[in-house]
Formats: sequence, structure tokens, C-alpha cells
Amino acid sequence: MSDIGTLNERSLHRSLKELLAERGDEFEVPVGNFVVDIKRGSEIIEIQTSSFGAMARKLDVLLDAHTVRIVHPIAIETYLHRDKRKPRRSPKKGTVYSLLDELVSLPTMLDHPNLTVDAVLVSVDKIQRFDDRARRGRGGWVTVDRRLREIHEWQRFKTTGDLLALLPLGLPSHFTTADIAPEVGSRTAAQRLVYCLRQLGSIEVVDRTRSGVVYQLAT
Repeated sequence: MSDIGTLNERSLHRSLKELLAERGDEFEVPVGNFVVDIKRGSEIIEIQTSSFGAMARKLDVLLDAHTVRIVHPIAIETYLHRDKRKPRRSPKKGTVYSLLDELVSLPTMLDHPNLTVDAVLVSVDKIQRFDDRARRGRGGWVTVDRRLREIHEWQRFKTTGDLLALLPLGLPSHFTTADIAPEVGSRTAAQRLVYCLRQLGSIEVVDRTRSGVVYQLAT
């Protein structure tokens, strides 16, 4: 999961919705059996800070009649606020590759012509309180809110080609996840990228060796 992805958002969700708002938009309105964040004519904008997998049924219905844009914030910088202590920076840092944590639950979603995913790289303030009941009764810090501090970058993914662009430049014609990992930050992120691209038919397996599965761009 990305740093923001597991949270019941409050302030962060609201701030992004206010930032995206335009004259004539409708907010928190029912569309069929679902409530959507923003409805702009036939376009629907969903600010999704939790699992993409939880949206599967909603997307199946909405994409038949609407264009849908998912806006997904990723915390590349987090400041922890605990009681009256001076805020400190968390060592956890997301990247645009954190989007893959969510895409693996709906790996072929970028195949749909009505869908766009925006990865928004942000700084956030994480507000925490100490809860004696947390961590199996041993006590621990619990996040009660996250607040938008700054937006750094906005990256749009609309086609399979946009996802292919996450592969490193200069990749050999035959490659493994080990060739991708240094660029994307970890072997896990590389495996998730490869999984999504395989499901989309953009890369294919050409060999299996002791060092791993070998891939190439699909012909």
C-alpha cells in the first residue's frame, strides 16, 4: 500500500475535492446506486485514497455511461504531529511507483477508454493520537487525520503506453524484474509493474531461468 492508501481520509480528501472543483460541478451526488465525489456533466471524478479494488463494482457500472477520472494522492513527504510535540518528518516516502500498489488489484483498468488515473504526489501532515487500546492493548499512535500540505506533481495515466513509460530507459530487449528494480525502487514494485503490463498484453514471457522470468515487449 502507498503511504496514503490505507486511510479513512478526511481533510486530505476534502482539500483535493475543493482544488478540483469547477463552476457547475455537483458534489457527493447519487449516480445509479452509487454516490460520486464530483459529477461534471457526463464526467465523474473520484478521489480515491483507499484500495482501487474496492472500486471494482462501482467502475464496472459507471464506465458504461460515463468518463471516470480517479485522483489518487501519494505522500512523497509526511510530517508527523503527535500531541504538542514538534512535527517530525516520517522516513516513509512514496513515489509515482506507489500507484502500482493499487493498480495490481485492477491490472487491466487502463484498457478502458473511459478511464483516466491521476497520481498526485503530495506532502501531508499526519495527525496522530496515542491510543492505549491500539496494537493489541499495548498502546500506540493512531492516525486521526491527514492534511494536504503541498502538491508537487500531477501525473496522468490514460493508456497502456503511459504505464509502459514507467519502464527504465535503456532496458535491454530481454529483461527481468532485476533490471527494472533499481529504477522503480524495489523488486516488489518491479514485479507489480511487470504483472500489470503482462495483464495488459504489453510485455510477454520469453524464457524462465534460475535468475528469474525473462520478458520482452509484446510484438
